[in-house]
Amino acid sequence: MLHTTVDFSVHEYNHDINAKSFGLEAAEKLGLNVEDVFKTLMVTDDKNYFVAILPVHHQLNLKKVSSALGCKKLHMADPKDAERLTGYLVGGISPLAQKKHLKTVVDASAQSKEKIYVSGGKRGLDIGLNPNDLSQLLNAAFMDIVDK
Repeated sequence: MLHTTVDFSVHEYNHDINAKSFGLEAAEKLGLNVEDVFKTLMVTDDKNYFVAILPVHHQLNLKKVSSALGCKKLHMADPKDAERLTGYLVGGISPLAQKKHLKTVVDASAQSKEKIYVSGGKRGLDIGLNPNDLSQLLNAAFMDIVDK
């Protein structure tokens, strides 16, 4: 097994249970640009599950992510399935250290950044790291997966 050292930072904030968007709340409370804060979504073709990582202020384009993953058609996974498969609660699903390694894609916009922020595994906790390190850790490709 290959051991890699990755520089990262941990950022905590007081999560508001009434927040409409977990990702936008993280950006606001941590004083970050929304372009730098990424959300973790799960999609499925009803047989397989996949992870998509994209900026919090964008919508996932299901046609683009289907194409990126080589699938005919994907739809959003049921939140309960996402929680069961990752071991995290919705709103705090981290792309890292999920219960099961799932094929993952990261939106191409991340490549131009020195650091992006993803959920640290619970609401109110984000991790900042280099997107190339994230891609390596997850064996994930950078692809265009959002609506412009």
